[in-house]
Amino acid sequence: MGNYKIFAVNPGSTSTKIALFENGEKVFGANVSHDAAVLAQFEQQQDQLPYRRETIDNLLKENNVDLTGLDACVGRGGGLLAMEGGTYEVDDLVLDHSSRSANGVVHPAGLGPSLANAFAEEFGAKAYVVNPPDVDELQDLARLTGIKGVYRIMHLHSLNLKETAIRHAESMGKKYEDCNFIVCHIGGGISVSAHRNGKMIDGFDIVSGEGPMAPTRCGSVSVADLIRYAKDKDLNEVKKLCTRSGGFVSHLGISDAIELTNRAKAGDKYAEMVWNTMIYQIVKCIGSMATALHGKVDGILLGGGMVYNEDLVSQIKEGCEWIAPVSAYPGEFEMEAMASGATRVLDGVETPKKYTGVPVFTGFDFVK
Repeated sequence: MGNYKIFAVNPGSTSTKIALFENGEKVFGANVSHDAAVLAQFEQQQDQLPYRRETIDNLLKENNVDLTGLDACVGRGGGLLAMEGGTYEVDDLVLDHSSRSANGVVHPAGLGPSLANAFAEEFGAKAYVVNPPDVDELQDLARLTGIKGVYRIMHLHSLNLKETAIRHAESMGKKYEDCNFIVCHIGGGISVSAHRNGKMIDGFDIVSGEGPMAPTRCGSVSVADLIRYAKDKDLNEVKKLCTRSGGFVSHLGISDAIELTNRAKAGDKYAEMVWNTMIYQIVKCIGSMATALHGKVDGILLGGGMVYNEDLVSQIKEGCEWIAPVSAYPGEFEMEAMASGATRVLDGVETPKKYTGVPVFTGFDFVK
């Protein structure tokens, strides 16, 4: 691995995570807070860029962090159309699509490419995005639904899922491309995915209401039940059940897993049922991904903030370890994953990909 200086930028709703890596090691990391009142003044998300950049620059200056000699800057790649996994060069098309949320999902991650590009231009570095949120490597059998013209697409924590799989494969002395894994990210949203030979061939769409319930997400619900529930309700509010007001929030008005489990320990039977039901649904989803891999599973990998909870890991092991060994990676590797993707390109191990702006899947030719 070469001697590189890499800066990673990951924008969130009211903060931006930043990290500086040198020689593969993180030498500085911070979560830069942005004033929510100031952010609210901007009519369009992209209008936040100068303010976010200023607050990042101020924090770097306060901590005497010098980006001179930067080799690469990596930004989170929201807003892009579905693509294969990998490391992509930030170019005019990436900047255009991310800035206007070409995929229809307005999320702060869409600011990532523009921020990365700004730093890269200032310091003479390369700008990249790595495994953006809209990575789509579904196998064909996972795309068709029971409604003509309606196809399954993916929104998953692809960056952390793939990095967790890459790291676990290395711990086994293997390459990610030579392994089959079921990889889960269990945090504010819950991704469960099947990885076969370096491709994420199936999973549950966490934006559209698939998979297990999560702190703020309803997960899979019967279509008929949802229609009955939505009767006489505002459809925009119903849609928020998929990402904001479902799960723990719908049941108990909270989104904090620690608060939920504390209530359960204190004897709150409702909280206990919600917690155990979520884990039960995760286990069922893991089982379905095992069948997608025809039972050939080298490991079940758990990442995300809730994996710090020993009860969650214990219940998943009890329900799934007969399939394959379960390994826990509490927290996330998002910043490290961004830097690793850039390093692989700079080392020549991986060829940087060019974003085409054309979704990887637009339908089957034989469907008329």
